[in-house]
Amino acid sequence: MARAIGIIIHPGFQLLDVAGPAAAFELAEHYQPGSYRLEMLAPGGGEIESSSGMRLAARPLSDAGPLDTAVISGGEIIRSMAAAQEIVAWLRRATVRRTASVCTGAYLLAEAGLLDGRSATTHWWSTDDFARRYPKIKLDAERIFIQDGSVWTSAGISAGIDLALALIEDDLGPAIARRTAQQLVVHQRRPGGQSQFSGLVELGGRSGRFVELIEWMRARLAEKLTVERLAERAAMSPRNFARAFAAETGATPAKAVERLRLEAARMAVETTNAPLDRIAEDSGFRDAGRMRRAFMRSFGQPPQALRRAAVRSGAD
Repeated sequence: MARAIGIIIHPGFQLLDVAGPAAAFELAEHYQPGSYRLEMLAPGGGEIESSSGMRLAARPLSDAGPLDTAVISGGEIIRSMAAAQEIVAWLRRATVRRTASVCTGAYLLAEAGLLDGRSATTHWWSTDDFARRYPKIKLDAERIFIQDGSVWTSAGISAGIDLALALIEDDLGPAIARRTAQQLVVHQRRPGGQSQFSGLVELGGRSGRFVELIEWMRARLAEKLTVERLAERAAMSPRNFARAFAAETGATPAKAVERLRLEAARMAVETTNAPLDRIAEDSGFRDAGRMRRAFMRSFGQPPQALRRAAVRSGAD
């Protein structure tokens, strides 16, 4: 029997929060027919305008049949507080096997009390506000997605695809999830533990202030990159630099260095046959053991497992 996936939207929803997961479930259904049935739902139903101005047709949320999984989209939730409140009320009484949110959709799960005492994540831009509003929730601002029991939350926008692939893997196994990821041209889903701040670090921060410094760091990953050395390069005192860098990128300088090293090491692990000891040395981890521990913290898998997965993906 097909699993009914209800994607719940509201005025001001983010289009990719919806389109990404919907495409993933659609492709999984193609590879294993009879797996999923998608429903677009919204308070009041009708044509719902997204934050971009494009509209999607949805059935009234009040007419929703039995659902296996409810996926709450993010976006400009404050555009219609009446719609948001209707979704919250529906969440409080709905009986579904799994509930998930993309991006700021986590606010609606939080308002419904579904995240109290649970671990959760949301878009990095909203994490400070989210943490202040919902102190009972164990917010992990760095995660791409988190599963805590029957409730799943994801970071912003494109992370909804990673979330959907994880849900598909949970339902249908890794082979179908991998084929779906390949069809989506995302290679393979990012592990939930991967940091959502990596892109912000890559961009040099919210304003791009540290672009040149990030490039300089990337070219010297095998060297010792202390806060003092980075501050000197940025022509700042170590204390002011550390504060400004964290405010711009959401990561401490030490964390940013580790992430750049992780990204370089993962690329080498997945695309070359170089020995792990050499990759660890070239990327600044010094030895394979230290690199392995960093991989486990960030990716949830050791380098060898990622290399095997990359080989399998290339062979499919």
